[in-house]
Amino acid sequence: GGDAGDEYSEKTSQSPFLWLTLDLPTTPLFKDESEKNIIPQVPLSTLLLKYDGRTEREYKTWKDLVLKKFELRRLPPYLIVVVKRISKNNFFLEKNPTIVNFPLINLDLHEFLSPDVAAQHKHTRYNLIANIVHEGDPKPGAGTYRVHVEHSSTKEWYNLQDLHVDEVMPQIIALSEAYVQIYELQTDEVAQKKNAAAKNGTAP
Repeated sequence: GGDAGDEYSEKTSQSPFLWLTLDLPTTPLFKDESEKNIIPQVPLSTLLLKYDGRTEREYKTWKDLVLKKFELRRLPPYLIVVVKRISKNNFFLEKNPTIVNFPLINLDLHEFLSPDVAAQHKHTRYNLIANIVHEGDPKPGAGTYRVHVEHSSTKEWYNLQDLHVDEVMPQIIALSEAYVQIYELQTDEVAQKKNAAAKNGTAP
């Protein structure tokens, strides 16, 4: 092995990302009077603390434990977040049913940015445009997927599953077991395009 300096050395690296993985807290089984499982809930803002540049997370490698901190250095025009619901233990796949409480509009990432990074971003608010839900057994080929998408000019939401398309209330979306979400950064240019599309009755 190396010396103590190598063992506890701190390293910094920058890498581009396609999506942000969000870790759900482990779920102990609670039971109420009628013996039904209570599904825990957690705010999306709590999960995003992973990327505030201050919160440390412990990760196991094949030989030791590593403490990591993640910091957002640049906000993309489209933000994809993946809620890590399905995990593998020694014997089978497990699915975490925790409900993530998320906003459909005005998800503000300003509070997760360091002051120097925040100063470089005029716009830090995101609106949800798509929400992918996994339902059923986590085994490969056993569960089903559906997606909620927003019609950008009418602001109406639709539920798509296979060839079925139905209008859905925004309140229902917020109660879903979100698996993958796509948010759009709200800039002046985006607002202008949507206003023009709304006047013309088309989707940009």
